[in-house]
Amino acid sequence: MKDGKLLKTGIVGTVVTAVCCFTPALVILMGLIGLSAWTGMLDMVLFPLLGLFLAIMVFAILRKKKAA
Repeated sequence: MKDGKLLKTGIVGTVVTAVCCFTPALVILMGLIGLSAWTGMLDMVLFPLLGLFLAIMVFAILRKKKAA
């Protein structure tokens, strides 16, 4: 992957995951489609996913600095 594309993936993934973690948007959406029983398990998925996207973003930034 190119550094720019990797950085965009990290940023977009971080923003989307953060919105789902820190706002009730995902809870409301899951309630609307009938999956409200799964909302208790969202933290087990969203927080590691947030960490993964942050790691991708940091990796892309470091790789970009190293190339420059």
